[in-house]
Amino acid sequence: MCHVLVIEDEPMIAEIICDFLRDEGATSFDVAETADEAIRMAAAHQPKVITSDIRLAKGRGPDAVNVIRSKHGELPTIFITGTPDECGPCSYAVAVLAKPFSPLMLADAFGRALAAA
Repeated sequence: MCHVLVIEDEPMIAEIICDFLRDEGATSFDVAETADEAIRMAAAHQPKVITSDIRLAKGRGPDAVNVIRSKHGELPTIFITGTPDECGPCSYAVAVLAKPFSPLMLADAFGRALAAA
């Protein structure tokens, strides 16, 4: 079983990410639109992998991921963003994918995330 936390405030992009990752073997998802929501969801159902945008309508993805990782350990993370140069601190990321991303790019990054999990 592979539960993924998708931190993305654009519903259509979140749906695309979930669809692509389902095809790659992910079995369940939580989708958070804000940093606070992501932290709450991770506490309720710990993910095996996290995908996160950088800029959210409320908060920043890397800030939420850092809180989640401090509480739940070094969870593999893929950042998917239109502003990859703003990914900081993101040195622990499995990948930083720029939007628009391809299914192949996401599949490759997800495979590396699963290997790191």
